[in-house]
Amino acid sequence: MQHRHQQNRTGGEEHGVPHGESHAQAAHKGNGPNSLGHLHHMEEMKRRFVVSLIVTIPILLLSDSIQAWFGFRLDIPYRPGVIFLLATFIYLYGGKPFLLASIGEIRSRKPGMMTLISMAISVAYFFSAATLFMEGGRAFFWELATLIDIMLIGHYIEAKSILGAADALRGLVEMMPRKATRIAADGSAEEVSVEDLMPGDLLLVRPGEKIPADGRVEEGESLADESFLTGESKPVEKSPGDEVFMGSTNLDGALRVVIEKSGAESYLSQVISLVEEAQKSRSKTQDLANRAAGWLFYGATGAGALTFAAWSVVASPMDAVLKTVTVLIIACPHALGLAVPLVVAISTSIGAREGILIRNRRAFETLKDIDLICFDKTGTITEGSLEVVEVAARGDQERLLAFARALEESSEHSIARAVVNYAGHSGVSVLHATNFTALPGIGATGIVEGHRVAVGGPRLLEKFSFQVPDALERYHRSEATTVWVALDDTIEGVILLGDTIRPSSPGAIREFHAMGIETWMLTGDNLSVAREVAQRCGIDQVRAGLLPDEKVHIVEELRSTGRRVAMVGDGINDAPSLLAADIGIAIGAGTDIAIQSAGIVLTRSDLMSVVKAVGLSRATYRKMVQNLWWASGYNIVAIPLAAGVAAPWGISIDPAFGAVLMSVSTVVVALNARRLRHDTIIPKAEAA
Repeated sequence: MQHRHQQNRTGGEEHGVPHGESHAQAAHKGNGPNSLGHLHHMEEMKRRFVVSLIVTIPILLLSDSIQAWFGFRLDIPYRPGVIFLLATFIYLYGGKPFLLASIGEIRSRKPGMMTLISMAISVAYFFSAATLFMEGGRAFFWELATLIDIMLIGHYIEAKSILGAADALRGLVEMMPRKATRIAADGSAEEVSVEDLMPGDLLLVRPGEKIPADGRVEEGESLADESFLTGESKPVEKSPGDEVFMGSTNLDGALRVVIEKSGAESYLSQVISLVEEAQKSRSKTQDLANRAAGWLFYGATGAGALTFAAWSVVASPMDAVLKTVTVLIIACPHALGLAVPLVVAISTSIGAREGILIRNRRAFETLKDIDLICFDKTGTITEGSLEVVEVAARGDQERLLAFARALEESSEHSIARAVVNYAGHSGVSVLHATNFTALPGIGATGIVEGHRVAVGGPRLLEKFSFQVPDALERYHRSEATTVWVALDDTIEGVILLGDTIRPSSPGAIREFHAMGIETWMLTGDNLSVAREVAQRCGIDQVRAGLLPDEKVHIVEELRSTGRRVAMVGDGINDAPSLLAADIGIAIGAGTDIAIQSAGIVLTRSDLMSVVKAVGLSRATYRKMVQNLWWASGYNIVAIPLAAGVAAPWGISIDPAFGAVLMSVSTVVVALNARRLRHDTIIPKAEAA
């Protein structure tokens, strides 16, 4: 499989990466989505939780409510003051992240999760502090302490989950070699840092080493493990002239490689860059969740005010405050803030693992709604390489193939290779040619078992004035690539070659139909060839002989009818139609301009990856909706209970239990998001 990967689309500094330094190197230094900054945030939450939990223990042991519930008595001098000091420490130390974050929300006039948390713990703290100087007041410092503890552990789980969601990206970063062996002009070898490599440098890559830069083999033969690139576990043969890619592993032979791309220009760095773009981009559902958090703030504040007013009338101020704080705790949108970002992070990671690089989150969300998908033919549905599709002979077909194979064995032309491969798979006899003569642009001649044999295309007929027999005349007008075979100056048959259909293409088309998606082929090839490919794959509609602007016109016409249209392609001529579609999908082996025009890039030239992308988009949306319901839907019941509407029947919720309910919601959201890894996005046809 040939891969013509993209150049760097933007300078490194646009991504906060110095020129000449790859994204992988930057990630190792702490830039990007897997930076030490996020890890530090996670460790800070863990540290604050552990310290606050330790301080919470004596608060619990010294609290009257806890002692009454568990039937023990523990008293020390100045007990209320000690509890107050310990609770003050937890409020200031454990609550600091929430208090500081709420200031930013208030300043931006976008109150949300942190504002609600800060309001709840502040009301609890200051009212409890006031009870030290009021008669008949009841402090609930232990509820404050446990609430902050639960909030801290919830944020730690969130930070850890999001950090763990980027496994695929970290794996790509780890593929980046640190050192390389460069061969100097005098032939000596020196070990240098990968950052010092430049295009044109000659490298020695020993067996077992990772290839440190994109380049081309100058000397040596070996097998390379490129599974991270293609998804295929089978090693790829490498010989002089072949491309090699940074991060792949040289398996069994020494190679001398001339660097063509290094640093931020390498394919591996481009993959990392695409994944970073996806992790930074926002989604429509994510924006909705953020707006919902703001609405919940105003709703919770209003519900809290009504609760306080109502309970102030029917009960004591302490009861009013207790119920109000409980309402605020229940309404904290902690889980809501986690619901969408965690799913986004995990789906991006899954996509990278499956060779689906999401450049634009909004485009990825649109993918779930498509009902029509258009494909280019060459390089998308087909391999872009020729294979024998028919052999027509006046006499013995196997004899004809054997004579053709004998001559084509000596040729390196791609058409000759296709004929030889087909003959080999057909099991025909192996004959040998003598007096072989190559006729560039025409064909070849030689002697095989005493017969003068000639093979070649239409120009062969002209050169030797061969007459095509009536039985074969219809092939003279065929749109397919033809190889005529003549024995002793008489045309004995013809071999027809066509573009190779990718093995996965027919199965992918069936999967699209099962999803309710109509399939179209838009190609610049002739109609007869396009129809044959479409028929073999089961494609619904074909439009052939198209120029790039004509493809765009068809895509726009389809969209004007209300259809949601995706376009899949890999060539320069596909770029305009990729942009014209609701969502453009570029085959990763395609050209730079096609990849730049797409919302999704596939690193594997395989239509089944498009099926997986649609499946992942639909599964991701389902998880987002489920999480939004889990994160906020329970408030429909929980807030009225917290407000005390069921108190006449003996049902009430205190602040500590409210914190537990909120945390349960957070854990459910996190676990549900993680289940996205186990949901089936691989089609049944492929799995079978």
